[in-house]
Amino acid sequence: MAQGQLAGFGKVGVIGGGQMGAGIAQVMAVAGLKVTLLDVNAKQLETAKTGIRASVEKLAGKGVIDATGKANAETNLAFSSDQDALSGVDLIVEAIVEDEKIKTDLFARLDKIVQPNAIFASNTSSIPITRLAAATSRAPKFIGMHFMNPVPLMKLVEIIPGMATAPETTTRIVELSKLIGKETTTSQDYPGFVVNRILMPMINEAFNALLEGVATAEDIDKGMKLGTNQPMGPLQLADFIGLDTCLAIMKVLHQGLGDPRYRPSPLLAKYVEAGWVGKKAKRGVYSY
Repeated sequence: MAQGQLAGFGKVGVIGGGQMGAGIAQVMAVAGLKVTLLDVNAKQLETAKTGIRASVEKLAGKGVIDATGKANAETNLAFSSDQDALSGVDLIVEAIVEDEKIKTDLFARLDKIVQPNAIFASNTSSIPITRLAAATSRAPKFIGMHFMNPVPLMKLVEIIPGMATAPETTTRIVELSKLIGKETTTSQDYPGFVVNRILMPMINEAFNALLEGVATAEDIDKGMKLGTNQPMGPLQLADFIGLDTCLAIMKVLHQGLGDPRYRPSPLLAKYVEAGWVGKKAKRGVYSY
């Protein structure tokens, strides 16, 4: 396979210079794809560039990335704040804020800019793919590609075809995911898909337990870590994900499924209202 061609994708655009977008751009570039990482915020792009460089150095030092992968990260990554820079890409991976209107507005604009054969993929963790695809004229070439955080280390990509997604699109995205070193699962297009439909209610219930005084945050996390062999407790995990993201996903689950068991915890909502959204804000359930 020619350098820069994986599963027929020569050029990839990743939109969103936050932790998820930077991680996606990194793993794709390391695998040999030509990647443009786009963010309208120039400062965020600089942060992403610095973070990717540090991540690649660290992983190379541990032997996780070989010399070729490290070189690929240097030569295959471009950074831009201009959406027109994505006009010739074969694949768009969107990794912006978990807000349906912002995402659909973005995809509607990109649909007019990006060449018509390109596939659009959303890294949404909960929003229905079918609704996002409806904002474009390319629903057969629209799919969910949900990476786990941190992207360079986590092996899973959750693949979510929408109602109109062509089987060929799904096949190509599954193949690409494997070629960049990931394992895949496929989920039907229901709110939260599989991972977050199970994970987020657990996190939400941990907040309810904390609200009701069942135990301290430390004991809730310790109990789940040592009692169920999880790498970190649900409250600490929520801090790492971002409490605002957890709340947004719980709202999607509650609205989309209509079941009271998905009602967001009042305590989770209060943390977000206070701006205590987790590690990225230096304060969540814990202080950082």
